[in-house]
Amino acid sequence: MDILFIEDDAIETMKLNRTVSKLQLKHNITEAKNGEEALNILKSGASLPDIILLDLNMPRMSGTEFLKILKEDDVLKYLPTIILTTSENRADLLECYKIGIAGYVIKPLKYEDYENKLKKVLEYWDTNELVKA
Repeated sequence: MDILFIEDDAIETMKLNRTVSKLQLKHNITEAKNGEEALNILKSGASLPDIILLDLNMPRMSGTEFLKILKEDDVLKYLPTIILTTSENRADLLECYKIGIAGYVIKPLKYEDYENKLKKVLEYWDTNELVKA
């Protein structure tokens, strides 16, 4: 799978890359540090990702703001977007589903728990018939 990972925290990015490497997954990961950078990547003409993993709390453009722009685009709105966040705020959860996310995953504190959750998320999406926009 081609994955667009939108995350401003370098430690979280390292955790994701470590997990993908440790699980010996063959996914291609493109990283963006914020929503603006992610939109530039998506509109660059390069091939689109199969899924997007999105953090909510970022500078410049929040994950929610990014989602709204993504879902208003006639091509990009079909990309499955999974929230990967520390926010347990029910209002965030409801707002993201209202906008049109494909999933909401709370990042656990323990690395082993993070690895298990991420493995399940990636296995799930790897078995789906994904629509390239």
